[in-house]
Amino acid sequence: MKPNYSILRPLTVLGLAVSLMACAGPGPRPDSQLQSAESDIKQAEAADARQFDPVLLNQAKNKLADAQQLMNQEQYREAERLLEQASVDAQLAGARSETEKARRAVAEINTTIENLRKQLKMDQQ
Repeated sequence: MKPNYSILRPLTVLGLAVSLMACAGPGPRPDSQLQSAESDIKQAEAADARQFDPVLLNQAKNKLADAQQLMNQEQYREAERLLEQASVDAQLAGARSETEKARRAVAEINTTIENLRKQLKMDQQ
């Protein structure tokens, strides 16, 4: 005797369809990532990224704005991806700014040391 598969097939197809629809949902709102990206941008601005790496800082701000628009359209996964990129861009801009400020400080110290050496040589003669 053959088992009756006529009922199992539609149920299997229905179960697969429901599973696929659940995976295709918008997901949770990335509010914490939004706050993190905003914070990272503020920190980069505090590190003078506008002066030392304005292009990267602007990219981070643009990605943040785009992510906010996507969130308004309930496209949370794409928004989350952009927010992560905005955070990384802002952190990199801040790090580059800090690096450039440190490089300039070292150059200034080296110049001061060299000037003091020259002055000592002149005083010894």
